[in-house]
Amino acid sequence: MLRVDAAKPCKIVYSLCKHAYFGYLIEPHIVQLNPQGDFSLTYQRLFSHTAKEFSSHLNETDLKLIKILDETEQDYIIKKYHKKAIRPAEFFSKFFNEKFHENVRPKIEKKLSEVLEVLKSHGALYLMDKDGWPAERTIEIATEPATVLFHFRRNELETRYFPTIKYQGLRIEFMFKDAQVVSNQPAWLLLNDMVYFFEQDIEGKKLLPFLNKRYITIPKATEATYFEKFVAPLIEKYHVYAEGFEIKTEKHEPAPVIKVIYVENGTSQLQLYFKYGAYAFAMGSEKNVTVRLKKEQDNYTFTRIKRNTEFEKQKFDLLVKMGLKKTSVLFHNLEVSENEGEEQSYAIINWVNEHIDTLTTAGYEVEQHTGTKRFLFAANKIDFEVKEDNDWFDINAIVYFGIHPIPFIALKQHILHKRREFTLPDGSIAIIPEKWFTQYGSLFSLSDGGKSLRLKKHHIGLINELAEDGIANVTLNRKLEKLNDFENIADVQMPVNFKGDLRSYQKAGYNWFSFLRDYNFGGCLADDMGLGKTIQTLAMLQKIKEEAEQNNTHTTSLIVMPTSLIYNWLNEAKKFTPKLRIHAHTGTSRDKDISLFAKYDIVITTYGITRVDIELLKNYYFSYIILDESQNIKNPSSKSFKAVKALKSKHKLILSGTPVENSVSDLWTQLTFLNPGLLGTQSFFNEEYVQAIEKRKDEDKARKLQAIIKPFVLRRTKEQVAAELPSKTEQIFYCNMSEDQAAYYEKTKSAYRNDLLSSMDDGTYAKKQVQLLQGLTALRQLANHPAMIDESYTSDSGKFENVVHTLDNVLKGGHKVLIFSQFVKHLNIFKSHFEKEDIPYAYLDGGTKNRGEIVAEFQQNTELKVFLISIKAGGVGLNLTQADYVFILDPWWNPAVEQQAIDRTHRIGQEKKVFIYKFIAKDTVEEKILALQNRKKRLASSLITTEESFFKSLSKEDIQEILN
Repeated sequence: MLRVDAAKPCKIVYSLCKHAYFGYLIEPHIVQLNPQGDFSLTYQRLFSHTAKEFSSHLNETDLKLIKILDETEQDYIIKKYHKKAIRPAEFFSKFFNEKFHENVRPKIEKKLSEVLEVLKSHGALYLMDKDGWPAERTIEIATEPATVLFHFRRNELETRYFPTIKYQGLRIEFMFKDAQVVSNQPAWLLLNDMVYFFEQDIEGKKLLPFLNKRYITIPKATEATYFEKFVAPLIEKYHVYAEGFEIKTEKHEPAPVIKVIYVENGTSQLQLYFKYGAYAFAMGSEKNVTVRLKKEQDNYTFTRIKRNTEFEKQKFDLLVKMGLKKTSVLFHNLEVSENEGEEQSYAIINWVNEHIDTLTTAGYEVEQHTGTKRFLFAANKIDFEVKEDNDWFDINAIVYFGIHPIPFIALKQHILHKRREFTLPDGSIAIIPEKWFTQYGSLFSLSDGGKSLRLKKHHIGLINELAEDGIANVTLNRKLEKLNDFENIADVQMPVNFKGDLRSYQKAGYNWFSFLRDYNFGGCLADDMGLGKTIQTLAMLQKIKEEAEQNNTHTTSLIVMPTSLIYNWLNEAKKFTPKLRIHAHTGTSRDKDISLFAKYDIVITTYGITRVDIELLKNYYFSYIILDESQNIKNPSSKSFKAVKALKSKHKLILSGTPVENSVSDLWTQLTFLNPGLLGTQSFFNEEYVQAIEKRKDEDKARKLQAIIKPFVLRRTKEQVAAELPSKTEQIFYCNMSEDQAAYYEKTKSAYRNDLLSSMDDGTYAKKQVQLLQGLTALRQLANHPAMIDESYTSDSGKFENVVHTLDNVLKGGHKVLIFSQFVKHLNIFKSHFEKEDIPYAYLDGGTKNRGEIVAEFQQNTELKVFLISIKAGGVGLNLTQADYVFILDPWWNPAVEQQAIDRTHRIGQEKKVFIYKFIAKDTVEEKILALQNRKKRLASSLITTEESFFKSLSKEDIQEILN
């Protein structure tokens, strides 16, 4: 066979041919032209890889068509379905069958259609002759679609059915004309050298029977089935003309309907369907017309209902936008997409009720799937009216489930036991919204039992929340309105005899105390450590004393605290409120006659003594009972909690920098002491709040609890009030020695004293300087912890307990602390304590080599909160600005050295406010050193640099005082 020469004239030909197995195909060929410009008999099949050679004879469109037709060629198809090489003859005999044809042919037809669409306007189509020559004759392609009309003629005996075809308005004869269906879907028909295509995506199969047949006959016996299964779908898609039965067309405005399908213990769903007049259609049809068939006696009526598919899709999409999702790819049923903890069977009902107004406005109807339960679909709202009594809020609330008003109290058992279904008077079932259990559970649990809803006055937080909660319309009287806003508490005059000034946040705390007093509420002042809880309280107690004096009355208040704080309170009171008469009900030799309390403004005692003396103390009616470090009563089964609960007073107050030490449950005892009943029973609180917040991380519950306690807990952190704080605040903590420690101290002091004082008298004093230094050092160590001198000492130390307790509070607030001591032995005692308690710490003394690394680690590691430093090593050259608390464990003769230690943290780069705590053992040489320091401060700062020179400046009187 001659090859086509690309250098000479040639032309591409698209040739329609019939493949023995695959049916009609179109093949591209290149045909050589003869000198007259006609087709010669030299031609070859073109493929993408051979077309390059003829590119001068082809355009872009040709290359595109060749590429499409590559995929309809038999070798390509065989290779696709049979990976191993195989001869076509073998493939067709072994593998080709009807099923294979049904799978492959539609894919081929899709490509043929693509090509024919292009050829309509670009290029021509030819017919291939029997020998394979591609250009036997030209075939025209229709320029517009032909239309098909299906005719039905029904009489008493039978129905005849046939199609007619029109092209350009004229009917064309196609029966018995050797017409060929070139492609089935979409249909292309070859007739008289012309290829026709059709409107309405008609299938070639519908025309095939009539190429050699005038009509099809449907006998009377089978017409009913035939009309339903064949004629109705035909009328939906095509033009039909009928005699002997009726075809009507109706147009209606669609109405969307939501059908709720309730599945008990399963996932309930929504189904969207549309009403067109009397007809209903499920969402999900792409058809623009739906046909319904009706038979009356011997007459058939087909009704065509026009669908608005655009409208239907819009209504479906809107539901998805409002938070529903399709249940599967295939079905158009919907379910709730975001579903936190909601029971699946009620989720969709709840969703409908929540969105009912929006749905109604958007025109949806809601109906229920048949079932035994009849649900109510309607908006739910609650009207609350809150009336204020002397000690109560009376809550009158009506729930509206749609048009049904129900007293809110009727829902009590449902809400407490989380039962969702509430049966209404008409027998229908209202579903209680999931969030009502969180919102109103506490309301019922904490309310006074009985037929009405009453809350104690201290549940103002719950009432506030109702007001903020949009759901409830709360009407409060004027006085209560003021209660909503704690920021605007009235300013109260300071007491006349208060020495000193309160910072503005402290003044706000003092005002708040007075506000609580007006309403008979107990409160918890939970300011961070170091912000002056003691001073705020003393100012308030001074105010009460002055008010009582004006009314010629007298009251006594009780303050309970850890032993270590007794001296601190006495000291602060002496400084700020010297007019307050204070009695310390402490010590083994305390007076058990409580009638003497009446002579004092304040009685202070410890938790331990309160436990022991409760039978006495509970008979006295105090003005205030104040618990300092109230986390001491956090354990509800402890004797301390039971004891303070038994005390009687008009007002209550608790102070704690860490009211929640380990768990939310710590709050229960403290707030129950303040305002009994505020948080319900212990088991209710544990179940409702502790478990929900700590185990399930339930944020709604945490917010709820916050709302209940907010009016009674005032907390300011150091960061919040930083602007008001001086850059550093120094505070002295006075610590009582423990009994064993005090005994040890006294014994040692006496021995030294006798020796030294006699030497002063006999003139050998000058020689005793070294001994004096040794003696004072020993006493200083004993004031810290006797274990520093005596390894066999196993008892306790007052200062150690005090430091550990204070440190615990500071660490709970997330702060970093530097702890300085002059004695490495003292630091070692803390080291072993930290190791036992698993508290990470950094350590530095004179012997430490890698100082830089240790400092850098402390500055950068957020987990490392404690740094132990010996004063000699840490006095200079360290930059520790990450710490904002400094503990000075023992006083130094030379205040300048102490100042250097403080400056480790308080220097450039420090952005936090620094608190300095000095721990001083009471009734020891430490206290005397402090007094001397103050006396000799000027001298010290100008002249004295060493401990020795400090001693030299001591007179005989000084030493007598120290050892007194």
